Amino acid sequence: MKVSQILNAKGHDVYSVTSDYTVLEALKVMGEKNIGALPIIEEGELKGIFSERDYARKIVLHNKSSHDTLVKDIMTPNVITVSPDSTIDQCMELMSNRRIRHLPVVNDGKVVGLLSISDLVKVIIERQKETIEHLQSYIAS
Repeated sequence: MKVSQILNAKGHDVYSVTSDYTVLEALKVMGEKNIGALPIIEEGELKGIFSERDYARKIVLHNKSSHDTLVKDIMTPNVITVSPDSTIDQCMELMSNRRIRHLPVVNDGKVVGLLSISDLVKVIIERQKETIEHLQSYIAS
């Protein structure tokens, strides 16, 4: 299964902020949208990603203020991305090896979606259920 198929089922909505948002403003967007990460997009270009992990490790643990700190000061600038043609297995390998939970999907330089580890786990569980059902059907016949 390819990333494009997951996005077609999940949707292509991408919520993002710019790097001049305060951390608190970005957290509010994440809370409102019930998401764990935000791509940082400026003039249509992906500049970084801000996640709950960035907040926990770079604000909370360093006693910084989310009111005064800008996203650009704590975002992850070198973002690992995938294309719509990437496979689920490729995404899982990237996430596992790089210890990341979110993958922006980029096509022709534009962010067209965002995958989370839970998006991929849901698909894998569904595939396993289908395999079990096929095997049970085969055994029963």
